[in-house]
Amino acid sequence: MQAFIEWFMTAVGRSLSPQLSVFIVSMIPLVEERGGLILSRLLNLPMWEGVFWCVLGNILPIPFILFFIERLLHWMSEHHMSRIASWIEQKAVKNKPKIDRYGFWGLMLFVGIPLPGTGAWTGSLVAALFDMDLKQASVSILLGIALAAVIMTTLSYGIFG
Repeated sequence: MQAFIEWFMTAVGRSLSPQLSVFIVSMIPLVEERGGLILSRLLNLPMWEGVFWCVLGNILPIPFILFFIERLLHWMSEHHMSRIASWIEQKAVKNKPKIDRYGFWGLMLFVGIPLPGTGAWTGSLVAALFDMDLKQASVSILLGIALAAVIMTTLSYGIFG
């Protein structure tokens, strides 16, 4: 993640405001809020401002994933991108048992615990592809984003020393 953040800052971030940089990084799959909070700390944004832009950036893609991912994957399969679509679907299938075991709380923890391969993007993907109740999935994902914000803010800004 550190290498990506360094690349982003040299390639793109120099021409953007710190707030917009953090917002954009927080929207990127696999990097998401975790990378955004690390970046906000490196850019010396005040904690409250970094958390605001990270959470906002992490939330923005969620409705699009929940409502349109199946159509996008279908379109990709029909337009010579079936390998990518299959890879995305396999990622969801691989993570489904982790979420199924505990339902609502499992999805929240999956999104909220900052481990590689987890987060709002993957949680939304699993929820959409396996027809979870969208209202329940949305609340669970939002709670997971809040949990991730607390954990990563603590780690990035060193609240506890």
